[in-house]
Amino acid sequence: MTRRRLTVTYVLVAVLGGGVVSAGNRGAARLRGQEYDIVLAGGHVLDPETGLDATRHVGIQGGRIAAVTTELPAARETLDVSGLMVAPGFIDLHAHGQDSESYRYYAHDGVTTALELEIGTFPVARWYAERDGRALINYGVTVGHPGARRALLRHDQSLAGAAALGDTSRTWTHGTLRDAELPSLDTLVDQGLAEGALGVGFGIAYTPGASRQEILHLFRVAARRGVVCFVHLREGGRDPESGGSVGALQEVLADATATGAALHVVHVTSMGQSDTPFLLQLIAGAREHGLDVTTEAYPYTAASTGIQSAVFDRGWQDRMGIGYRDILYPPTGERLTRTSFQRLRRTGGVVVFFIIPDSIVRLALADPLVMVASDGISAHGHPRLAGTHARVLGRYARDSGALSLMDAVRKMTLMPAQRLEQTVPAMHAKGRVQAGADADLTVFDRVKVLDRATYERPAQFSDGIVHVLVNGTFVVRNGASVAQVYPGRAVRRTP
Repeated sequence: MTRRRLTVTYVLVAVLGGGVVSAGNRGAARLRGQEYDIVLAGGHVLDPETGLDATRHVGIQGGRIAAVTTELPAARETLDVSGLMVAPGFIDLHAHGQDSESYRYYAHDGVTTALELEIGTFPVARWYAERDGRALINYGVTVGHPGARRALLRHDQSLAGAAALGDTSRTWTHGTLRDAELPSLDTLVDQGLAEGALGVGFGIAYTPGASRQEILHLFRVAARRGVVCFVHLREGGRDPESGGSVGALQEVLADATATGAALHVVHVTSMGQSDTPFLLQLIAGAREHGLDVTTEAYPYTAASTGIQSAVFDRGWQDRMGIGYRDILYPPTGERLTRTSFQRLRRTGGVVVFFIIPDSIVRLALADPLVMVASDGISAHGHPRLAGTHARVLGRYARDSGALSLMDAVRKMTLMPAQRLEQTVPAMHAKGRVQAGADADLTVFDRVKVLDRATYERPAQFSDGIVHVLVNGTFVVRNGASVAQVYPGRAVRRTP
């Protein structure tokens, strides 16, 4: 068994005529007196790691997959899923929406694990404690450079994670740290890692005051702790003075090379825009020479963020190659003008801005190195929180053939699990439909699966996501939410 293959933790053995039968080697899981909690019967199983792409029965016991077999096992409940696809539950590495409403929309899009890895949070322990026993799906977080930076410069930890970006005070977003202060920042990030954070999150474009030396410092911390740096690059698009997204990617590739830290570049298409092919070439070349670097994209032509953030500081039109009319304000559905832009910069709000050509979206989704991640913020803003995964399955895999169904599932399941599993062993049990894996499963109708969330009406559940189980418990059943269940568990690194 290779290093990446899941170790079977449930071995179901029967002595039949002197022979040994196991779920791992023959798929016959029917022991005398054996009865599973649930069997998903007759579905078409997709397991990207083993390449299984066939009809099987999936037995679930104690929150884990106990058997994937051609023989129908006995169970306390047998659910006929014939004609449906049974896939690992989708893992979203870039999920800012970390509240009960967001979890419900994620679940209806097939997501069983939503991780806030780009911006992260600070402090970390409190973030996990707030969700313990109250989460519909699995959850996890990085320690955030923005939050730690804010705590250091404002001496205030009252805002954590992405919420800290709502405070656009220039004292911490544009303020600089002296060299003598950098060890204190390192200590705060180390504290978050000691509390179980999954890595270090960077929103460099949101903290333009952070020097290259400051970023390098924290890459050293990540390397020392053996965790991944999840990075929103310093610049997006093209900026002749800074080198734009190409120069920004080269900065963090150099940091990773100099320190040995692992690197994950978030939403490559919204950073690279028309330069995305060049960014993907840089990432592929770095990997070929031994650098541990990965990336992700979402299946939309629009990005989204707070209009008061540094992303919209002076020069944004040139950097992104767009104007006011390319910005949508979701609460009213209006396209902005110079006047409304200036008003919202004063009052605040999340906007959607169209910067990514559809040809670039298709190119990125087809690239074997690119994972799928939503960057979802709110179900009432950009449609990506509610529709990312169904959109890839329906519009890009089934309807246009931009990628195969198995590749689409791989980008949502196995690849995200593998990105984390070297430092978070619990991820070995996710992203697979194999005996021993967590019973995080998404059952969908490949003919009907489709996103319904739009820019005008983003808060709509996806179609064709029929059943979703988290740790063996239904959170979506027959297309409907299951009430009063909280099976989600913390995905946490053990230092």
